[in-house]
This record gives sequence, structure tokens and C-alpha cells, in this order.
Amino acid sequence: MKNAIRYEHQAHFRISHLVNRNENEILFALHGYGQLSEYFLKKMKPLFQEERLIVVPEATNHAYLEGFSGRVGANWMTKHEREAAIQNNNKYLNAILDSILVKYNYRPTLKVLGFSQGAATATRWVSQLTMPVDTLILWGGGFAHDLNPEKFGSKLKQSKCFIALGEQDGMITEESLLKQEELINSLSIKAEKVRYPGGHDLDTELLSRLLNI
Repeated sequence: MKNAIRYEHQAHFRISHLVNRNENEILFALHGYGQLSEYFLKKMKPLFQEERLIVVPEATNHAYLEGFSGRVGANWMTKHEREAAIQNNNKYLNAILDSILVKYNYRPTLKVLGFSQGAATATRWVSQLTMPVDTLILWGGGFAHDLNPEKFGSKLKQSKCFIALGEQDGMITEESLLKQEELINSLSIKAEKVRYPGGHDLDTELLSRLLNI
């Protein structure tokens, strides 16, 4: 007989600097499959600014990347216990955001970046947020296929949405692009596609431009 239980769980995240309450922007950046928050944050070092707080949560599922030892990576979810994982991720990310916002006397602008697997997780999280999202950037990934079209479309009506695609990204196929196009149309949102010459990795120069549009 299958049962479920709720319990307190400890997870960690990294930030670009100690919160000083002078930031006018918070960037939540969700890493991709097999990555860790420490190294993902390092990739974004060129974006560090006193007025921008970068928050990189680490996915709570960890595994060895090869065999039974060596490098460890984290992932947001697998198909196993999928619905529970989605709920857990949303609650986890909500808890991080709430803990950070209490440090401010005003509400900074919220921007969200989802890289690779983190893109789908980012869209699911954004879909249930009560706080408005100024900018949503999906990098090397796309919108989750199980989003509620009516709810999600209205959620991002006033948001700037970008999909960054590397011209040499082997993870992106024509079939996946067509499916995303159909999904975007069903969600009734405007998402600008931006291409760059690299592969399945961040281009911080392009990312900086998108964050400042």
C-alpha cells in the first residue's frame, strides 16, 4: 500500500552577494540537468551588479553523473513521481523568494531565467506566482507542455519573454521547435526568439542585453 508523508526538508541556494536592500532587481536563475548552483552562478559573474541580486537555487535531486562516484549533478525532476516533484519544486522556489523579499522595504523587479531543463521548471513556477514577472528568459529550453493556456497567458501578459537558441545547440531539434511554436500559440503569449552562434551554454553578453531591454 502506497503512502505519502510531508516533512521538513533542507535545500540550498546561492546568491551573487549579500542582500543590501539597494537592489532594484532580483534574477532567479534555474540551472540545467546535471549542473550545480555553485558553477552555474560562476557562469553569470559578468552580470554581477550591486543593484541586481542573482539567486541560483539548486535542484534537490542529486546523482553521480557517471557510474557510482565522481562528479555529482542535480536535476529538477524525472518522470517518476512527476506531479509530486512539480509541487515540491514550486514550494521550494516560493520559499526562497519569500525569504529574500522579507529583507526589502519595497518589492524589487523579478526576472526569471530558465536554462535547459530549468526552463520548463521556471515556466511551471511562474505560472503559480502571485508576484508579477518583468522578464522571462528560456535558454536552450522551452515552455512546459502541461501549462494551463488560459491561466499562463494572462500571467505573462505584461511580461517580456525571450527564447534564446544556439545555432550549434545539438539539444534543439526542428521537431522540438515546431512543438514549442504550437505551444506558444496555444498559450497566447508573445515570445521573441533570439539566436546566438554558440551551443548549449549561456552567452552572458546576449543575456545581459536581454535583461536590460
